[in-house]
Amino acid sequence: MTAAVRPLRISNDILGNPDQIRHRVADEGYVFFKGLQSADRLRSLRHDIMSVLMAGGWLQPDTPVDDGIANVDAQCTEGDPEYTDVYHQVQRLESFHTSGHWPEVMAIMEKVIGGPVLPQPQKICRLWFPRYTQHTTPTHQDFVHFQGSYDTYTCWAPVGDCPIELGGLAVLPGSHRPEQIKPHHFALGAGLLAIHDDDLEGEWYTTDYEIGDTLIFHSLLVHRALPNLTPDRMRVSLDNRYQSIDIPIAEHMLLPHLSGIAPLEWDEVYANWQSEEFQNYWQERDLNVVPKQEQWLEQIFEEVVALVRQGDEAGTHHLRRFVRREPDSDRGRIAREVLVETGLSKTARKNVLADQK
Repeated sequence: MTAAVRPLRISNDILGNPDQIRHRVADEGYVFFKGLQSADRLRSLRHDIMSVLMAGGWLQPDTPVDDGIANVDAQCTEGDPEYTDVYHQVQRLESFHTSGHWPEVMAIMEKVIGGPVLPQPQKICRLWFPRYTQHTTPTHQDFVHFQGSYDTYTCWAPVGDCPIELGGLAVLPGSHRPEQIKPHHFALGAGLLAIHDDDLEGEWYTTDYEIGDTLIFHSLLVHRALPNLTPDRMRVSLDNRYQSIDIPIAEHMLLPHLSGIAPLEWDEVYANWQSEEFQNYWQERDLNVVPKQEQWLEQIFEEVVALVRQGDEAGTHHLRRFVRREPDSDRGRIAREVLVETGLSKTARKNVLADQK
């Protein structure tokens, strides 16, 4: 994969000019601001999140919680049941959801969008272990995951300093044009969908992110995460979506993140909140809610089955996840059958059976 070799363009010089901000997003597909968000609030949020990770066994005991020193033996990622066991506790944090509505975030999104903004209810926290690079989020466009309308924007920010070796985001400027969805294929990492390098042109841009830095980009801009190459540090970031209140939103974006992998209802999220200000706030709007498009999920499952029959290890890992997560679903049963059919050793077959328990 081509290395990220050029620095992100800093747009603080046009922060007070909405027309120039929208022009730059239209031209390059992104804007990047240094120190846009409150470092103090982000540090407080980091403490809340890291405290959850410590309680969940993801951090080394007897280390400062805010340092985020990972327990590498606990490695897991999105799609693993043990990941959602801890992640859903982060989803219950009032401070986490409130961060998506901070005044400086809403103000910049109004400038980008050019009118009243809907913060999508599905707030996302990315939690990445070190020394787990095969699960790094691959090259993709956000639309295939979040759907609704092309004119949806991601607002990404590290919760703490995030130098390149910790694994921030890299973008491919201008790749949102022409306005079309590029072919995606199966890959490990969040979302499971990747664009092949052969389908891309241009140079990658990234930076050594500092706390408060904010990257905003269009849903069709091609981007990827960089691998967490540190020996022992968790990478934590906010990864939320914003749109005009007047355009469609996909139905699954009204649900808690990863609630499709392990059940989580809004009432559970809100159980210990002190305020009702941001509870079910979208229900006051007359939103144009559209069904989720399932074709990409169907496509990657078919691709994975074919890959496993060719002996692909990544595909085998993914099918074993299905067996563990949803053994009684149609895909879970197919996954189990394919794993056995492909001639697993006795040891591997025992693991497949154990994964169902």
